[in-house]
Amino acid sequence: MHIFCIKLKSIKFLLLVLLVAILLSVNLGGNVAASVYFNNALRKVPIYYVNTQNQQVAISFDAAWGADKTEKIMSICKENNVNATFFLVGFWVEDYPEIAKKIAENGFEIGTHSNTHPDMAKISAEKQKLELETSLNIIKKNTGVDAKLFRPPFGAYNDSLISTAESLGLTTIQWDVDSLDWKGLSAMEITNRVLNGVRNGSIILCHNNSDHILDALPIMLDRLQKKGYTVSCVGDLILKGDYVIDNNGMQTAKI
Repeated sequence: MHIFCIKLKSIKFLLLVLLVAILLSVNLGGNVAASVYFNNALRKVPIYYVNTQNQQVAISFDAAWGADKTEKIMSICKENNVNATFFLVGFWVEDYPEIAKKIAENGFEIGTHSNTHPDMAKISAEKQKLELETSLNIIKKNTGVDAKLFRPPFGAYNDSLISTAESLGLTTIQWDVDSLDWKGLSAMEITNRVLNGVRNGSIILCHNNSDHILDALPIMLDRLQKKGYTVSCVGDLILKGDYVIDNNGMQTAKI
């Protein structure tokens, strides 16, 4: 009888823990990454894509090395009436301050991509904060922009990183469509990867200095628009206010 009571108490405790975890996963809202009950533990997840009925996708460019093609990318976007998000590394902004300034002056959205492009899931919370704060200060100094979005280098993240980003007012953004432009794919290979992968609410990952991005981008944008998609910056796609994020990174408005 004594053993039965102990087991009953253990079961009740486990049920209570599970209930708390579920409540935490569904009751988080606002401009923060939701926690989900994943692999038997609470885990924070960034936004990979948005649950929307609108035919809208976002295009983004990570900028860490090189700037030769950046102004042309902006021109192509403007010719197609497309805004875009540029995730800038701090040292890149210091290397190309005039280009960074032009990105802001032309009305494109700017987010941070860290300061030195480390694997931020492998450094301490203190170093994570230093990376983000330093990059935000550099972006502000050179462009006048208070960045609100953050993309982790290599797409690597952990709970500490997302929490640190949140504490600095940053929303962590991933992607669900990887153009793989950095692998040296041809213009049509890049375009086809994007067209075959997009859905309503997709976030497309490109890079500002990849080999064939200037050839791929006009074709990609033209075909996306002909398929009925509005192509925007990330900030115009993601939901504001109360939302939840599932374990696949889908952002959904909280009902």
